[in-house]
Amino acid sequence: MQPSVVVLALLGLLGALITAVYALSGVLAPAGRLESGPFLSGARPQEHAVSRYHVRWYVVTMVFLAFDMEMVFMYPWALVAASIGAKAIVEMFVFLGLLLVGVAYAWREGAFRWA
Repeated sequence: MQPSVVVLALLGLLGALITAVYALSGVLAPAGRLESGPFLSGARPQEHAVSRYHVRWYVVTMVFLAFDMEMVFMYPWALVAASIGAKAIVEMFVFLGLLLVGVAYAWREGAFRWA
């Protein structure tokens, strides 16, 4: 078979599959108009969607993002650390030292106290 015939056959199959999914959705969807509101796994939420959070959750979020960024930088670093040598190791320890200063500050401010 020619490659163009195979590509066209796959595109046709994909189009038929998408059409079938939309048709099935139209048949199985509940009748009437759905009310718009926040979705909580099918249950009605107890509080408003934009209710206030305690301020400590913002600090916890920032600490989480700091560690998340650490992992974003550490994975590529791990791939090239052996080829770059000692300079890469020193730079990563400086980076980790800066994160440790941030964690020490958050700890001192009480970000890790849950009660």
